[in-house]
Amino acid sequence: MRTMLAAAVLALAATAQVAAAAEPVKAKAAKAYVPPKTPWGDPDLQGTWPLDELGRTPLQRLDKYGDRLYFTDEEYKKAVADAAEVAAGAAREEKENRLGGGHWFEYGKVLRQTSMIVEPKNGQLPPLTENGKRIAATMKSSWTEKDFESPADFNSLDRCITRGMPVSMIPFPYNNGLRVFQTPGYVVIQLEMIHETRIIPLDGSPHLPKTMQTWLGDSRGHFEGNTLVIDTTNFNGEPSMIIVSSRKTSVPTSKQLHIVERLTPLDHDHIQYEATISDPDILTAPWKMSFPWTRNDKYQFFEYACHEGNTVIANYIKSTSPRFAQERAKNGGIAAPLQKAAELANGVR
Repeated sequence: MRTMLAAAVLALAATAQVAAAAEPVKAKAAKAYVPPKTPWGDPDLQGTWPLDELGRTPLQRLDKYGDRLYFTDEEYKKAVADAAEVAAGAAREEKENRLGGGHWFEYGKVLRQTSMIVEPKNGQLPPLTENGKRIAATMKSSWTEKDFESPADFNSLDRCITRGMPVSMIPFPYNNGLRVFQTPGYVVIQLEMIHETRIIPLDGSPHLPKTMQTWLGDSRGHFEGNTLVIDTTNFNGEPSMIIVSSRKTSVPTSKQLHIVERLTPLDHDHIQYEATISDPDILTAPWKMSFPWTRNDKYQFFEYACHEGNTVIANYIKSTSPRFAQERAKNGGIAAPLQKAAELANGVR
């Protein structure tokens, strides 16, 4: 993790950098920016666009802002100051000769937007369907459980498989790198978090057969003018739509999840990212998020090693499972069948 600067320096830097976000960036779109072309003629979107530039902007809007997408000047000034205060956590811990969340988390900066969600107008996710509520009530993760019986008691992020979609395209408290690569016929989006790589064909080929589902879905892209449009289907319905922290905030996905993303270059240093998400089995209506990416080609990716040796899930099961403890007591301190099952299920050999 990267050590942050002192609070005073951060406040000045954040004020200067974030002032270029949101409304000012969107205004530049009206100037009909023409991006450079790749050698094969596609608009060139390549670069590093770390999501920490908007890490302190919430996905969902607080009720107090109603339908208002942008902060007032006073609200924005406070949001920038709050972001700088959080960012200075590492410096405070250094001064106190300790390590803590300030060294671990990289929440980043804040946009002038009150939320990443722009539709519905209230900036919040639509209500769950009855089936969505039923599934959400059964979702499990390391946030919700105390005793773990199998890998099914952990979500896909706990197991270091994937964050899923669309959540992989929004900020996390760390490892927020995002890079775009292009080659004839393909766009590749590389994510620092869980070393995800989305390979997006541009050749007009159809989606995979509906019987073939994947964690991140099947993406197909094309350019509409200078805008890259990515259509993604064929999800397996396993990951969460947003990060699970409790069953009250859980939002599942289903195999009906459908995402359409639009990447529009605004100038050399900004791309407007939009994603419209629908899942009629889970949500009563579609929703849309929209925010600018900011180029930072000096940003360096760090390895996302997750849990070393991929043993943590098995260890959780062995240390908390009542069944495991009973089997171990019954067999003189050995719980071989459950131990082997836990390790095999978690990919440990």
